[in-house]
Amino acid sequence: MILRVALTSVAALATAPALAQDMNFNRIASFMVAENAPDAEESSAEIISATADGMTLVYTDGPAEVVGFIDITDPTNPVAKGAIELEGEPTSVSVFGTTAYLGENTSEDFINVSGVLHAIDADTQTVLASCDLGGQPDSVAVSPDGSFVAVAIENERDEDLGEGRVGQMPAGFVAIVPTTEGGLNCDGLIEADITGLADIAPEDPEPEFVDINNENEIVVTLQENNHMIVLASDGSVLSHFSAGDVTLEGVDTNEEGALIFDETITVVREPDSVAWIDNTHFATANEGDMDGGSRGWTIFSQDGDVVYESGVDFEHAIIQLGHYPEERSGNKGVEPESVTFDVFGGTPYVFVGAERSSIVGVYNVTDPANPVLEQLLPSGIGPEGYVTIPERNLLVSANEVDDAGPRAHVMLFEYQNAPASYPHLTSAGMEELTGWGAISGQVMAEDGTIYAVSDSFYGMQPTIFHIDVSETPAQIVDAIRITREGQPAQLFDMEGIALDGDGGFWIASEGRSDRLVPHAIYHVGADGALEDYIALPDELLAVERRFGFEGITRVGDMLYVAVQREWRDDPENHSKVLGYNLETEEWSVIHYKKTEPATGWVGLSEIVAHGDHMYFVERDNQHDARAVTKLITRVPMSAMDRMVPVGETPAVMEPEVVVDLLPYLISTGGYVLDKVEGLAISPDGTMWVSTDNDGVDDHSGETMFFSVKAK
Repeated sequence: MILRVALTSVAALATAPALAQDMNFNRIASFMVAENAPDAEESSAEIISATADGMTLVYTDGPAEVVGFIDITDPTNPVAKGAIELEGEPTSVSVFGTTAYLGENTSEDFINVSGVLHAIDADTQTVLASCDLGGQPDSVAVSPDGSFVAVAIENERDEDLGEGRVGQMPAGFVAIVPTTEGGLNCDGLIEADITGLADIAPEDPEPEFVDINNENEIVVTLQENNHMIVLASDGSVLSHFSAGDVTLEGVDTNEEGALIFDETITVVREPDSVAWIDNTHFATANEGDMDGGSRGWTIFSQDGDVVYESGVDFEHAIIQLGHYPEERSGNKGVEPESVTFDVFGGTPYVFVGAERSSIVGVYNVTDPANPVLEQLLPSGIGPEGYVTIPERNLLVSANEVDDAGPRAHVMLFEYQNAPASYPHLTSAGMEELTGWGAISGQVMAEDGTIYAVSDSFYGMQPTIFHIDVSETPAQIVDAIRITREGQPAQLFDMEGIALDGDGGFWIASEGRSDRLVPHAIYHVGADGALEDYIALPDELLAVERRFGFEGITRVGDMLYVAVQREWRDDPENHSKVLGYNLETEEWSVIHYKKTEPATGWVGLSEIVAHGDHMYFVERDNQHDARAVTKLITRVPMSAMDRMVPVGETPAVMEPEVVVDLLPYLISTGGYVLDKVEGLAISPDGTMWVSTDNDGVDDHSGETMFFSVKAK
């Protein structure tokens, strides 16, 4: 029977795992930024703020050179509210009441710097006033009482000039602009001189971020200078100190296609964003830039005492959720960039955004010396800024990356009396720190657990993950490393897995002939050692393309393999399903007729034999609102009897749709993820579905792992 799910009922029907806590933040909606800039080649959501009533979001979009507005009267259905075109690049925005204070960078280059501060009426979307800032603005913050605006005038360095280091003139400063009923008092602008304070390039401070407490004190980060400054509202220096360094044990510093966390490094913090927790403490996200980046976050007193240092704890928690960006190991790892503070339901929280892991850490800071990580929330790619609206129980993230497949999105999370809906899969219960990602093919074991493979992204660490789905979230309990003669198996791209009936596995490897990776079926022992392989016959080698094996299943002596897309001898919109008889060593073939693609291509991602049917995952290669085809289909097992020897004209099977997966893929408030690649079916017919996060390379890192009960 086809399982069709109405979008209005998806929240009730989706069976994604949940965590048992009373109050949690859960994503409820996503807004594609391109809706406000449909003519722009690239659009982005970077820094975001909200009107006092919490009904309108205002965000900067640098690539499109606009400031955008989103109506969130119904937070589950954010609506485009238009944008204001600018002459330069918007850098930051902070809203007081209905007035949005916006920094615009109008600099010609790194030497001839200039910028403007605008006061904009968010209701009418008109500019009320503008002030010449005398330099290139970065962060903007309005005081809690609305009396002034502080702007970090970074006058950033040219990373391609010389050795790309500070100092490079002109020096940065902090602009303090009084407000008026009409918007801004430009004549009252104060240029707070902060030269001569930092240990690193004191002549060239580069202020990155500002925040203002209830006593109108301004905290400033100097990222490249690795320094912190606290200013009074008149620009005088109240305190300043080095952000210092931190020693990290258990980090990965090599981008070698493996997750190995065994290095110890000492690095300067180089904080990016900063947020006051109270009038004497603030938190920093230590992204790093020129010389450092401590992969974590810190709470300082304004006198310079380190009250709390996360060390590697934040990154390690992210690793266990499959969000670790291996391609950034040699740089700054998860790269915390954003930090925000607010109180929800009487509990003070710090929200830490990891730019490269696209995840938001939710920390209870009731005791600032001992923060408790309560949740990690999935974001869009490259979370850059946040706004909290506690009066409406809302947390909002702005995600800047727009060129990695999915478009840039703003995501809304609600503080709910409900279980947490993320993560779906974790390795947190394992004795040793175990990273994972790029989950591909799956198979259900007789005991109800699942074995899943990682694909070629981890080329130096191919792994079979053993998953206990009776846990919530599902728990990785073992990582079986695939080896060839005792070394990590290379030239190997696992995309499918089947049980051999004797404790070992059959693995389908997708080939890339141009990279000397063969299309092949491998036999792997229970310990992960490669024992044998089955190569393609000449007839198939002559027509192969790189869009190869994407799933494998076993029925008795027969192995069946799904080929993702057309090879050279296939009719348009038909994929091969290959059979291999383990006894006779003969290959056979049949064609699968795919759904016509609306955009891009449609291919097969998985094959599973269950009962009287053969099941497939059929998907297009589209993300977000452009996705159309994400299906579980099936044919009667008797259809496989129509397979013919390779070389003969294949018969064509026309599958029926069993489950439309699109409603499930948006059931947790995010955009549709591209790669549905894993399917395992339990004896009672429960289907476990997973998505491939591409090793967090140009991907949000989010892995969906959920069950569907087809009727």
